[in-house]
Amino acid sequence: MTSKDVARAGMSPGGTHHRLPPLSLYIHTPWCVRKCPYCDFNSHESGRGTLPESAYLQALVKDLDDELVLADGRELRAIFIGGGTPSLLSPAFYQTLLAEIRKRLGFAPEIEITMEANPGTTEQQRFNGYREAGINRLSLGVQSFQNTQLAALGRIHGGDEAVKAVAQARAAGFDNLNIDIMHGLPGQTSALALDDLEQALELSPEHISWYQLTLEPNTEFHVRPPALPEEDTLWDIQDLGHERLERAGFSRYEISAYAQRGHQSRHNLNYWRFGDYLGIGAGAHGKLSRIDEHGQWMIERRWKTRQPEAYLQRLQDMRGFIAGKREVTADELPLEFCMNALRLTGGVDAGLWQAHTGQPRAVLQAQLQSAVNKGLLQETREILQPTPQGLLFLNELLADISNV
Repeated sequence: MTSKDVARAGMSPGGTHHRLPPLSLYIHTPWCVRKCPYCDFNSHESGRGTLPESAYLQALVKDLDDELVLADGRELRAIFIGGGTPSLLSPAFYQTLLAEIRKRLGFAPEIEITMEANPGTTEQQRFNGYREAGINRLSLGVQSFQNTQLAALGRIHGGDEAVKAVAQARAAGFDNLNIDIMHGLPGQTSALALDDLEQALELSPEHISWYQLTLEPNTEFHVRPPALPEEDTLWDIQDLGHERLERAGFSRYEISAYAQRGHQSRHNLNYWRFGDYLGIGAGAHGKLSRIDEHGQWMIERRWKTRQPEAYLQRLQDMRGFIAGKREVTADELPLEFCMNALRLTGGVDAGLWQAHTGQPRAVLQAQLQSAVNKGLLQETREILQPTPQGLLFLNELLADISNV
């Protein structure tokens, strides 16, 4: 076995095997019918016009081919198709794309393949086609069931369409369903927020993402902020919603994610546990680990060209799709690891630090002691976990780690 083969297999030159982190795949769809005023994702308005499906499919496959050297011999545990609005693209598009991916990478036996869908861009026939293509988890961007709130958020669907979309997804055979619900909306009361949650629960999803509206830079809401609820109301909504979800059998496993037993998002869990993920598509980000020819653990972050037209142009001129990349330095690793792991309410196995960074545990412990002393973090030999106070003030906790 050559040194290159050793590195590719995740082994040191001395023969010691290093198990690389689990691998998932993120696929980005950059188009939406209309840009929502709160959205800071890489999404671009297409109206309801025809999208360049054939060209984008070719680009995604070529993009993946360019990444394979970083994932040779590793199987995919999860695939997540996000956007934008992935449900703007046809079932035939995903049928072909997933078949091409399977030709190049092994799929874990119980692989979870998630697609985000907008209730305003779906119909029964499409749901049937998505399920037949191999997509087995659906994430519906409902946000609210109140038509006035949906209008304020710039959504293109109504509350009735959201209910219908869930019924269509169930009829198509989806038995793993997430519903996104946003709270802290313009003019929203505690009663209205809880009513949204009750309507979501009536639809019996396996997973609910329950998160507060934030005014992100480079969005319309940031430039022209709407009138949001007072701080006390926001706290009441959060507390009452959390209590209601737990009574309904949903466990909070991440700051804004609740799931029935066994239905936590596998792609998101891999992300929070500092696993590896390939990213293909316009604006997609990836994070890959490898062992170099000298046995040194390396972690690289890379990102792709953001503008859809520019991304497609890269296919034609064969320049490749990478817009930038960088190695994560040893000094950056403690904060990078904790920014992910400490979002999990139950914490992570303390051994994941060394398993997913290649660094000795003592390096991390030195960074964490101040947060432990402040009561923001609890650390044992088995687990690394934010305290309830640490979850409430996660930014302060992370700032404490970064300032060491």
